[in-house]
Amino acid sequence: MKKDDRGERLGRREFLQGTAAATLGVSAVGLPALEALAETGEPSVKRYVTLGKTGLRIPDISFGTGATDNVDLIRHAYDRGITYFDTAGGYPMGKPGLAEKSLGEALAGKRDKVVLTSKTLIKSDTNRRQLMNRLHSSLARLRTDYIDIFLNHGVNDLDVLRNPEWFEFVEAAKKQGKIRFAGMSGHGGHLISCLDAALDEDLVDVILCAHNYGQDPAFYERFTRNFDIVANQVGLPRILEKAHAKGVGVLVMKTLMGSRLNDMAPYERPGSTYPQAAFRWVLSNPNIDGLVVSMKSREQIDEYLGASGQGVVRQSDLRLLRTYAEMNSETYCRPGCNACASACPDAVAIPEVLRARMYSTDYGDELAARSTYAELERDATACLTCSHESCTSACPYGLEVSSLTKQTAGALGSV
Repeated sequence: MKKDDRGERLGRREFLQGTAAATLGVSAVGLPALEALAETGEPSVKRYVTLGKTGLRIPDISFGTGATDNVDLIRHAYDRGITYFDTAGGYPMGKPGLAEKSLGEALAGKRDKVVLTSKTLIKSDTNRRQLMNRLHSSLARLRTDYIDIFLNHGVNDLDVLRNPEWFEFVEAAKKQGKIRFAGMSGHGGHLISCLDAALDEDLVDVILCAHNYGQDPAFYERFTRNFDIVANQVGLPRILEKAHAKGVGVLVMKTLMGSRLNDMAPYERPGSTYPQAAFRWVLSNPNIDGLVVSMKSREQIDEYLGASGQGVVRQSDLRLLRTYAEMNSETYCRPGCNACASACPDAVAIPEVLRARMYSTDYGDELAARSTYAELERDATACLTCSHESCTSACPYGLEVSSLTKQTAGALGSV
């Protein structure tokens, strides 16, 4: 891997020269447009990387459609140099299929200049015919005859990961030219074991997993012993290093540790915002190719791209990240923890209830929150009349689980 690919910051002239021959990604905007952005000081992608052995060239910060189907917003991201778009047949949450349709409309005529990833949820008994039908539906919505990367979505079970029908489907779809690469995404409690198996058994070209500074012990080691927050998914740094060494493309999500952005306004300044600090932390890891994040406004896109090409963590970043972690540690439900999953005798799906709460309280996405909550087989209704509260001490991070589930049932249980 060239040093440029791993994230050396380049001057404008060197950046344009060094990427002129890129096979995918940079050509999406074109050199004149990139040069114009640089001359005017407009926010734009400053670094493109090669995604593992795939050879695909992508921005270090890419557009996730989990929370939007806004055509104009997608076009704005493209105009800013974003050439990688992550979607799924179920996006945006609560309005399945519309994200892919919007991408198809927004990127019409630009297919050879962008990298598209889509995903599908499968079970251990999902068959190849079902998967091919889903792929065809995604292709139709995206207005394309191929998808660059197709992912087995939200993998948290080894039986799902190893479903032979998935691999039969992938082989057939690759031969037919309908997908170029395949892999898995995940952020559940069994993420480490699933990723280990996927890498050890050579099952993936690309991985997309939840990762942020709150999951890295190295973040907390920088501070004094009385900083009593501990990391979760502590095995992820090892996994990311292993994936990178094998040439597997490494993308990460959930990089904002809950995304309670409004909490941080008093501590931020231009060029040093909480999202930018969190992104710089992620991009400083040489084992990570890039990150995917939901973008909900033009202003958010421009703010996020302020961290592009900046793979060095500043002291001001560490102060912001520490402040955020301290402020939100008592309400932030860590992805992939699942320690509370079996704590309820009424079988309330506590982690999923708290995920719905996160969409509402942290992300401000009521549609995603209500659709997630409505799909639960065991929602938090039982929490409203619970007397035993056996979940009270179930969280190793000190969350008041019973209080949070009751709040969620009260806020979202009417649907």
